[in-house]
Amino acid sequence: MNWYSNVVPPKIKAILKRETPENLWVKCPESGQLVNHKDIEANLYVVPGSGYHMRCPVEIRLAHLFDNGEHETIPTPEVPADPLKFRDIKRYVDKLKEYRLKTGRPDAVTVAVGRLHDIPVTVAVQDFEFMGGSLGMAAGEAIVTAATLALEKRTPFIIFTASGGARMQEGMFSLMQMPRTTIAIQRLRRARLPYIVVLTNPTTGGVTASYAMLGDVQISEPGAIIGFAGARVIEQTIREKLPAGFQRAEYLKDHGMVDMVVSRHELRDTLGRICGLLTRTPAPRRPAAA
Repeated sequence: MNWYSNVVPPKIKAILKRETPENLWVKCPESGQLVNHKDIEANLYVVPGSGYHMRCPVEIRLAHLFDNGEHETIPTPEVPADPLKFRDIKRYVDKLKEYRLKTGRPDAVTVAVGRLHDIPVTVAVQDFEFMGGSLGMAAGEAIVTAATLALEKRTPFIIFTASGGARMQEGMFSLMQMPRTTIAIQRLRRARLPYIVVLTNPTTGGVTASYAMLGDVQISEPGAIIGFAGARVIEQTIREKLPAGFQRAEYLKDHGMVDMVVSRHELRDTLGRICGLLTRTPAPRRPAAA
């Protein structure tokens, strides 16, 4: 007989069994420091001690970026769900359903509009939690939609990239998103509208080979991995040991591939100043000190 199930009264069971949240503590990948998940959330997913930048949820990033957190999410066109009828361990359509349920979003890129330092802006955020932020037809369509919207509204376009590269389940349809997004960015450039890229950890593969490296200003969060092929693949190909910090944001800044490395806490004000300069908008007046 199970004495706990059959003998212990329900009220005592409630005292004995206290449920603990699964992610009560978060371990810093860099320092090993354990931090309460509430402290991480309150600090924009930056580890307080080490300054390590963890992946920031899309809704938190958008709420922090826009003035008073106010923004409108823009629906993006639907695309064929499984053009190649791809299947490995699971069917591709089943994987899509799982990730849509997990993230609450239709695909890896979310598009929103709002105001930043009182300047209208169009923003796209790539979510690594959705199949590694992989670039497929839906993600490509979302970026093209965002660029087109910025062109119509005459606003700066800011994109936050995070991706492992092209989505293999869509084959050549995924690869075609590289030239499509590149052309969309070229249209912004011809219209003399600012295109600002914020590279977050990680930004790799076909995304780096297209829209992620075409910004008028290239910004990166600290410690972000940015590159096309992985460091191990490069070492095996050239048969040489790579320098320390290779493909990290700070290394790329020192070698001219990134304009600035900006902490997440300073990112909103930095983007606001850049948008103001590139659109020739006067800086917002701040109330005088008492």
